[in-house]
Amino acid sequence: MELPQLHFTGQVWRPPYEASSQLLQVTSGCTWHRCKFCSLYHGTSFRMSPLSEVEKDLQVIRAWQPRARRVYLTGANPFALSYDKLMDIALLLRKYLPGMVSFGMFARVTDIAPKSVEQLKALRHLKLDSINIGMETAHDPTLERMNKGYHASDIVEQLSKLDEAGIRYNVVYLNGLGGKGTGTASATITANVLNQLHPCIVNVVSLTIFPESQLYQELKDGIYEEEPEVERLIELRTMLNNLTIKTNILAHHVSNPIPITGALPHDKAAIIQRLDKAIAALPEEELKAYRNKVEHL
Repeated sequence: MELPQLHFTGQVWRPPYEASSQLLQVTSGCTWHRCKFCSLYHGTSFRMSPLSEVEKDLQVIRAWQPRARRVYLTGANPFALSYDKLMDIALLLRKYLPGMVSFGMFARVTDIAPKSVEQLKALRHLKLDSINIGMETAHDPTLERMNKGYHASDIVEQLSKLDEAGIRYNVVYLNGLGGKGTGTASATITANVLNQLHPCIVNVVSLTIFPESQLYQELKDGIYEEEPEVERLIELRTMLNNLTIKTNILAHHVSNPIPITGALPHDKAAIIQRLDKAIAALPEEELKAYRNKVEHL
């Protein structure tokens, strides 16, 4: 007997804290595909899964995982789907998985803009309770250089809508993104922006440049100079030191040579002390050797 297969195409990613979630593909690839540093969805064109395909997958999930309580919608940024399409998917989730407690997905900052607070509240009512957002930084010169397609003011405006709608969100901070000499400015500005918001988690990923990215070519051509590893630790310390909000820090991704986790403000002093020790004790060469061994994210 041939077992039924779910429709997964291209690269499939989910945050580590979604490890126990049921995955459901609703898009593949990324709508933007222009960030200079990104290689995660290399070679995969954006595709929306037909609603009929989503429904077939939910039929399989209902047969094999009928008590699924958490569903994570896959694709680089499924929140780019229109409000109506997301509502259709949410209603299908309720139909096939009546015991589901919540669902979530990835989003770009720009994906939030077309949706009103009222629409966001309606999605929240249908169990959308969290979104993961690749913010990267709030340093406008870096956002422009990396072709992110938005500015710090957009981050504040759009994520404030999520706050108002009661949808939790986690953001990614890409440490070292601006290149050599930009760390302190990026960290300070980003902390000031986040202090106006309420992210549940700040995920810290340290920039690792892979050959599939446009930034790799700029690095080879001498147009871009990587931020030294010690400067990255100082950048991270600066951002954490300037954060005044209550949030969780997850900086234990493989790209971080000094893994750190904690809850702010409670663990701030201990985290900064750990970073200070690393900054004082670890030579640049040792940290760079670690970076060079990171083969993939």
